[in-house]
Amino acid sequence: MGLYDYTLYNVFKRNARADGNRLAFISGEEKVTYREVLKKVDRLAFGLSRIGLRKGDRIGVLAQNSLEYVYLYGAAAKLGAIMLPMNWRLSPQEVEYILSDGSPKVIFAGLEFQPMISPYLSKYRFIEKCYNMSEPTKGFLPFNDLMEMNGTSADTNVSADDPYAIIYTAAIYGKPRGATLSHEGILNANLQFMYRWCLTEKDGHILALPLYHNFSLVIMLTVMQARGLNIIIPKFDVDLVLKHIQEDKVTLLCEFPPMLSSLLDKSQTGHHDLSSLRIILGIEPPEIAKKAEEMTGATFWAGYAQTETTGFIALSPYFERLGSAGKPLFSAEVELVDEWGKFVMTGEVGEIVIRGPMVFKGYWNLEKDNEYTFREGWHHTGDLGHFDEDGYLWYRGRKAEKELIKPGGENVYPTEVEKVILEHPLVLEVSVIGVPDEQWGEAIKAICVLKGEGKLTENELIDFVASRIARYKKPKYITFVQNLPKTKDGLIDREKVKAIYGNI
Repeated sequence: MGLYDYTLYNVFKRNARADGNRLAFISGEEKVTYREVLKKVDRLAFGLSRIGLRKGDRIGVLAQNSLEYVYLYGAAAKLGAIMLPMNWRLSPQEVEYILSDGSPKVIFAGLEFQPMISPYLSKYRFIEKCYNMSEPTKGFLPFNDLMEMNGTSADTNVSADDPYAIIYTAAIYGKPRGATLSHEGILNANLQFMYRWCLTEKDGHILALPLYHNFSLVIMLTVMQARGLNIIIPKFDVDLVLKHIQEDKVTLLCEFPPMLSSLLDKSQTGHHDLSSLRIILGIEPPEIAKKAEEMTGATFWAGYAQTETTGFIALSPYFERLGSAGKPLFSAEVELVDEWGKFVMTGEVGEIVIRGPMVFKGYWNLEKDNEYTFREGWHHTGDLGHFDEDGYLWYRGRKAEKELIKPGGENVYPTEVEKVILEHPLVLEVSVIGVPDEQWGEAIKAICVLKGEGKLTENELIDFVASRIARYKKPKYITFVQNLPKTKDGLIDREKVKAIYGNI
C-alpha cells in the first residue's frame, strides 16, 4: 500500500479502532461489533492465504446474503483478491459462462446452489478449492475450516486503484460482461451517499437486496463507512423486513419493485411502525413513492446509475424535480454528446458520458469493448438524456445499440432473449421490447412470427425461454403476429414495434 492509498480494508480497520464496540451487523440471532468483524475478516484472510490465494486471484460466490458473505468481501479487500459474486437467479448455463470467464481460484456456494456449481468443479482446473457457506457437503469444504487457522496474513501491497469486484452485467451481445470495480471507485460512491444523505453512526440499513448486485454492495459499504448498522436478510422477506424496521429503528431502505408496494400493503394491515425511516431509494411510479412518503415520513430518492459507474452519478429527492434523475454528484463529471462526440446544448438530447473516480476499470477480458466504451476519454453509457436550465438530468431512453429492459431492477437486453426465442424450431422472427408493468415496473414482451403453419402457445414459448436462461428474463407477455414492421434495409424496425405493440 502506497503513501496515498486508502482501500476498503482500511474502513474495516478504522471502524474497529474508532468504534470497535459499536454494533456493525445483525444477521438472524447473531450480532457482531466492528471489532469482531475485523477479527473475523483477518482470520478469514489468513485462512485464504494459507490455501494459496494471492493478490488478483478471483473468489467466486454463489450464495444468499450472510455474514460469511460480508467477511469474504472484507478478506478480499485485505488480500487484494477480486470478488466474483454470481447472480443466483441465473440459469446453470449462464453461471458456467461467468465461471469460465472469471476463472475463480476458490468458490463459495450456498447449500441450495451447490447442484448448479458441482458439474463444473472437475471441468475447470483453475478451480482449486470449493467451500460451503456453512456446513460441509459432498465436494464442498466447511467455511469454518478457513476460520480455524491461527495466524495473521502479511500485509499485501493493495492500492486504491486495484480491482476489487467483477460484477457481471446483462448480456448486450448474448453474453454477460464483467464490469470491474476498484476500491477507489466504491469508496467514492460511498462518500457520495454519505454526503447527500448525511449518514452517521446513528443510521441503520436493511440489507435485503442481494450482495451479487453492486447497488447492494455499495450501500452496505457506505453504511459501514459511516459506522452505521447493517441488518442482513438472506433474501427479501416482507415480514422480516417490517420486523427489523420497527424493532431496530432502521433509517435507510433500498429496494426494487415490487418490494416497496408489498411492504406498504402489509404494514397497513399489520399496523407496523415505519416512522424511523428517513431515506428510501428505489424505482417506483409517483403514486407508490408518494404513498411511501406519507406512510413513513421518509424522503423518496431517485437518480441515475450504472454498474459501470459503481454508484449513482446523479441523485435528488424524487419530488424535488419529478421525472428527472436529479443533479450530478460531486465526484462525477457528467456531459452529453452527439453522435460525433461533440457536447450538446442545454435542453438538447445526447448520450450521457461520464468521467471521474467512480468509473469502472473496464470489462473483464474485453479490450475492444473497453476501447469503444472509453473513447475520447469518457465512459460512454449508451443512455440518452438532457439537462434542463436548473442542471437536473433527465433520462431519455437508450441508444439503439444498448436497448435494455429492467424488470424488478434486473437488467435484461432484448437481444439476449431474442437469441433464445429464435432457437425454438417454430419461431421465424421475433422482436423483444419492454412494456410498463404495475408489479415489476417494466416487463418483457415478445412479438413473434411463427414458421408456416406452426402451432405454439404463449405458455409453451415462455417455458422454453425459462428453461434456457434466468427465469426473470423470460417474457411475461407473448404476441403472435403475421409479420413484423421492417426498415428499408429489411431489418426489424424496433421503434415501430414499440409504437404498435408497446401496450400490454
